[in-house]
Amino acid sequence: MFDFIVRKSANAKADILSGLTVSLALVPEAVAFAFVAGVAPLVGLYAAFMIGLITAIIGGRPGMISGATGALAVVMVDLVAGHGIEYLFATVVLMGTFQVAAGVLRLGKFVRLIPHPVMLGFVNGLAIVIFLAQLGQFKVADTTGKLHWLHGQSLYLMLGLVAITMAIIFLLPKLTLAFPSALAAILVVSGLVHIFNLDTRTVGDLASVSGALPSFHLPMVSPGLDTLTIILPYAVILAAIGLIESLMTLTLIDEITETRGRGNRECIGQGVANIITGFFGGMGGCAMIGQSIININSGGRGRLSGITAALALMCFIVFASSLIEMIPLAALIGVMFTVVIGTFAWSSLRILHKIPFSDALVLVLVSAVTVFTDLAIAVATGVIVSALVFAWQSARRIDSETSLDNDGVKTYHLIGPLFFGSVRSFNEQFTPSKDPDEVVIDFRDSRVCDHSGLEAVNSLTERYLCQGKKLRLKHLSPECRSLLANAGSMIEVNVIEDPRYRVAVDQLA
Repeated sequence: MFDFIVRKSANAKADILSGLTVSLALVPEAVAFAFVAGVAPLVGLYAAFMIGLITAIIGGRPGMISGATGALAVVMVDLVAGHGIEYLFATVVLMGTFQVAAGVLRLGKFVRLIPHPVMLGFVNGLAIVIFLAQLGQFKVADTTGKLHWLHGQSLYLMLGLVAITMAIIFLLPKLTLAFPSALAAILVVSGLVHIFNLDTRTVGDLASVSGALPSFHLPMVSPGLDTLTIILPYAVILAAIGLIESLMTLTLIDEITETRGRGNRECIGQGVANIITGFFGGMGGCAMIGQSIININSGGRGRLSGITAALALMCFIVFASSLIEMIPLAALIGVMFTVVIGTFAWSSLRILHKIPFSDALVLVLVSAVTVFTDLAIAVATGVIVSALVFAWQSARRIDSETSLDNDGVKTYHLIGPLFFGSVRSFNEQFTPSKDPDEVVIDFRDSRVCDHSGLEAVNSLTERYLCQGKKLRLKHLSPECRSLLANAGSMIEVNVIEDPRYRVAVDQLA
């Protein structure tokens, strides 16, 4: 879905130019998400600067952009409304602490447990969320503060400028790759608006982005159990959402650039960034898929791109806020619309009828839940549904083949995993009353996976004992032997032929 990306290695010039492009796109997003969270625009801008800079330096995915995000803002709004902004700062510090702990404990590797349909659903859902967020810029407030859609000449002018922006972004790369097309589009459209004195909304119409450097600020909350009780639930939710969005964006960037980021390092980077942000008056954040895609599309591959974006954003705030406030919103909307087109997995629409129904259901479900709730719930829902489908299918795969040797010993060659879902099918394979006095269950192509499987084997052993018959088990893996230790003398293990089951190790993360 990203075939138009051609540059895969880091380049200083490309990183700097792409970083400048991203910095322009960060301004309206940070301001908008600050409004969503119910805080001042500078709180969102400071978060975009500090989180973007710190994760670019110490994070695990060069080229990925982090900052204030809508997925976190929608959770923060209740906390700010109910307890005030100081509790938000304390929550962000605690959130970062949890994220650092996740990285130290090497939990980043668990992103590999997210199925591909969930990943596609996440991408599609987030693309829809980005698109819907831009539609809000087509509304204006009347004298009473009520929002109304643009109409007439204002609407046509906005749509025309958006179309020009998108046309430049798509057509300029066919002529040259020396300059980021998104940055060129912003400059050209801004020039047209001010040369011809076109009456259209600009960044300055959202809010002033002028400010000073962020200063150290201890959250003004009362230390104690009461405060912890308030901020702990929010911190856990925010940490989970931040890590899920960051790690899934990291996986997406890995796919695009054909390189590999480091999930555990990214967890630590996100955590450190949020801790520092909380102490400097920022609202916290995580990886931003929209701005990351802009960066990658513009040629940004190295850490310099993220560093440039963060530093340029702060320069805009401190020194050039008046220039940034002159940028037409239409130009930035056009940039984000191209991000939506590039982010949405259009191929998923073509394969819906070709993949298993359960996978198609998960894909659509995750997309819908992402749009209507939040990312953490969407991913959790997708993983749970996928796991249940897998368990159901695996439960149907257990089977056995029987054979009788010259000594009258009957062998059941078990095929498939023995776990909670397959216990019933496992029990149906055996007929203790009709079997000979000695029976062997061969686990060469099977495995006891959980406590339910263990109980099934123990129960089967008792059924044969009640018939006065002997049951032996062989070809058990070391993990199975440890689970079945309670079977004692009834277990016969062929150590030489035992298979070895390898598991994923932390180094892979």
